[in-house]
Amino acid sequence: MNAEYRGLIANEFRNCVQGTIDRITRNEQTYRPFHTALLSEDVIFWSAFERSFSTSFGQRVIEELARLVALANGADDAAKQRETYIKIDEAVNNAIHNHIQELRDNVCQERDWDTTVQKISAIPNTGKTRTIRVISDLWWHKNGQDNFISLKTVKPNIDQTAVAKEDCLHLAFGVKNCNVYFGLPYNPFGEKRELYNFHPPMGIFDFRHDPVVLIGRDMWDTIGGVGCYDELLEIASQVGKETRESIRGLR
Repeated sequence: MNAEYRGLIANEFRNCVQGTIDRITRNEQTYRPFHTALLSEDVIFWSAFERSFSTSFGQRVIEELARLVALANGADDAAKQRETYIKIDEAVNNAIHNHIQELRDNVCQERDWDTTVQKISAIPNTGKTRTIRVISDLWWHKNGQDNFISLKTVKPNIDQTAVAKEDCLHLAFGVKNCNVYFGLPYNPFGEKRELYNFHPPMGIFDFRHDPVVLIGRDMWDTIGGVGCYDELLEIASQVGKETRESIRGLR
């Protein structure tokens, strides 16, 4: 990754921490007499700081980091919150809708991506089309291919995941020669994919095997190239040397 993109990424990390510092020092802390009596003011302060930082390091930042690493990895173009209008046959659209509803009702026998795509592909078309609008958290174009990814928090709820899978299926059937993904920026249960163990979204995708599900390293390295995840952590560690100094003086 060249110095320009490393600098832009470093600024995203830096601004997250600085924004948290600004909010914490500007706003009065909530009065919690029982918390203070049982714990300590320091514990309460740093708990509030961590919650505020987690809010800062949210969807907006992840989307921007993903856009930057896509461009750094040679994408011709990349955009957040990309609108795509597609036309698909009504039979395909109905099959997608029914699949998602069966998943939500917990009556679908097979949720894995490849089987789902094969079954929907085998449905006879009606010849009637429907226009569908899909908003993707990130789109990038590289080597003649459109790439779409739905970026979610590391513990998405079933509603978010169901909408994301429906969007992925619409794009897969509506945009020729594209790649679609469902991405989580890191795995809260450990580095390995098989360790992921938050059950609500696992009823929608096969988190262990679906090729469209990208978690942590797989997500960043798919968007930004092999080694992207490690480089992001290295940049964050470098910025951390500055930010840790900034927060030491808060208490």
